[in-house]
Amino acid sequence: MSRGVIRGWFLVHKWSSLVSTVFLLMLCVTGLPLIFHDEIDALAERGGRTVSATPSSGVSPALQSLDAILARALAAKPGDVPLFMAFSNDDATTTVTTGARPDVPAEAMTLHLFDRVTGQPIGATPAEGEGVMAFLLRLHTDMLMGLPGMFFLGAMGALFVVALASGAVLYAPFMRKLDFGTLRTRRSRRVAWLDHHNLLGIVALAWMAVVGLTGIVNAFVTPITKMWQAGELAEMTQAYAGRAALPPARYGSLDRAMAAARRAVPGMNSQFIAFPGGAFSSRHHYAIFFQGATPLTERLLTTALVDAKTGQLTDQRPMPWYFRALMLSRPLHFGDYGGLPMKLLWALLDVFTIVVLGSGVYLWLGRRRAPTDVLVREIARGARPFAGVAAMPAE
Repeated sequence: MSRGVIRGWFLVHKWSSLVSTVFLLMLCVTGLPLIFHDEIDALAERGGRTVSATPSSGVSPALQSLDAILARALAAKPGDVPLFMAFSNDDATTTVTTGARPDVPAEAMTLHLFDRVTGQPIGATPAEGEGVMAFLLRLHTDMLMGLPGMFFLGAMGALFVVALASGAVLYAPFMRKLDFGTLRTRRSRRVAWLDHHNLLGIVALAWMAVVGLTGIVNAFVTPITKMWQAGELAEMTQAYAGRAALPPARYGSLDRAMAAARRAVPGMNSQFIAFPGGAFSSRHHYAIFFQGATPLTERLLTTALVDAKTGQLTDQRPMPWYFRALMLSRPLHFGDYGGLPMKLLWALLDVFTIVVLGSGVYLWLGRRRAPTDVLVREIARGARPFAGVAAMPAE
């Protein structure tokens, strides 16, 4: 590799790293507790209360009817309309989300938790509370700035991927005189930090690339959802175009709608129901979303649309490829595929990334006055294991 090519990659790595590092450190720090969001949320929401262990998917004599649970939720919040009903595959928890109207923002929604076996409520809270986890999720997702913040963090994720690619390119010439994993701890502090930076960076490279790419996909959740609404959902509800919205007082039986959907989509678990008027349904349908029964297929959703008035199935089809990509990227971003062991691995690699980013800033601060040509020459000739001080301050 010529010095001119190395110089180009060096500058790309330097500036892509410098521009994005502060925001990436914030994402890594806030992402660490979010990796364990299921476990933390379970402790916070259940508060030691016992929930039946029977899976809540399906309608059976042992479970309370969906209509009965919905009626209890609406009675607890007079004047509200139903927005979502979600099911847990781990226990018998059913969550009903209500709001003053179908298009209320998330912060104006209320969550009602029920035990599906007993039908008893186990809590009611705002959908987006002021708790620590809710704050960390918003900070991690959009820096409390909404859609502009999501797009900005998506751009930072793109710079992160560029920094990873350019760093990997520079790693090869720089390390050609050293064995993999060499840590020159008897040299200066800067050399020791440089070797740790390079080693942790190359070890966690694949993971950081996956997390960066899935983060970019997640940043576009709003346009992806709107694309689905304007395309697939509009096509599925074309026969209802131009009709007035169905008022909540005329909604039919949820149990009958679920039964019709299950006949069309056998062998899958119900994940949630979107009520008419919301972002995930039309103004006339219960949109019932089903998921597979394995850790992978449970992220691949199939939508069944049921006329909310008559209880008749009108269409059913898998989500389009771009929505499946979004659904698959979310759990991969937080390590939700393999249970607690995978989450622990994700947390360890997150810490590695924090060290890589922090050491990159430290190395840059120590060598920011060095001429670019000198730094490029050091990379081109490779790190020296014994005499002299080699550096790759491309951060």
